Amino acid sequence: MTEKKINLFKKHKAYNGTVEYNSHASESTQTTMKFSLFRPSKSKKEKRPALLFLSGLTCTEENFITKANALEMAESLGIFLICPDTSPRGTNLSGEDSSWDFGSGASFYVNATTLGWCEYYRMYDYIAEELPELIGANFPIQKDNMSLFGHSMGGLGALVIALRNPNNFKSCSAFAPISSPTRCQWGIKAFTNYLGKDEKTWEQYDPCLLLSKAKKVPPILIDQGTEDEFLEAQLKTTLLEEAIKRNTLVEKSVKLRWQSGYDHSFYFVSSFIKDHLEFHAEHILDRPKRYDSNKEFSPST
Repeated sequence: MTEKKINLFKKHKAYNGTVEYNSHASESTQTTMKFSLFRPSKSKKEKRPALLFLSGLTCTEENFITKANALEMAESLGIFLICPDTSPRGTNLSGEDSSWDFGSGASFYVNATTLGWCEYYRMYDYIAEELPELIGANFPIQKDNMSLFGHSMGGLGALVIALRNPNNFKSCSAFAPISSPTRCQWGIKAFTNYLGKDEKTWEQYDPCLLLSKAKKVPPILIDQGTEDEFLEAQLKTTLLEEAIKRNTLVEKSVKLRWQSGYDHSFYFVSSFIKDHLEFHAEHILDRPKRYDSNKEFSPST
């Protein structure tokens, strides 16, 4: 991709790096998309690796960059953090702003196929293809050295995109991901409206089903709080745990940790963000393992 116009509309110095808020015209969504970015000071001298973070329902490009306490460590590691908005905005589609779990702020990172939505809600293409190319062309980023992580709906998106593109991202991690959207009300509502009633078309966006068929899996770390208010009804993490155990290849590449007493909030995310940054640093910086992969409480033990 040739260099395309990016509009920098806000900038702050942080930990010797900078937090920058940008917008650009997206080919995937046919709308103006926004993303925030942490630029480490080391990028003044050389190209650096990048981590893409996908946020959850109702979030924007601001939530993670301001709440996750990730910037100081990202500066120390010399890693870019890229935080895109969670959906297109302002398309004037009927129902786009009618509910918090569908439409604006709730793209589920799919390529919609239903009438109207298919014109704009193509967030799978945006995250998997357009955004990595865009940032690689416009910032001092090693575009062949990126990893992906996310929270809740964003954890779902990160897992799906990494599992379907195992050669494109060096590693993947997730905080409390929606693990089987074909079997929870959030996912059923979104997929029916974005993808139609043929449930076979939903399977390509279900991490449990993708893991069951996977032949190549990037290194994956998943953290799930035991007191998450959405655990049983919406996240279905036990189904993910079962899917991991059924596939020997997957079991070697995926680590699922249960974290005692933690809920679904950014308090949970910020509590384990250093582990996730260290995990990705193993793979994009060739850095020795420095996190405790057994920092967990498992209800099965």
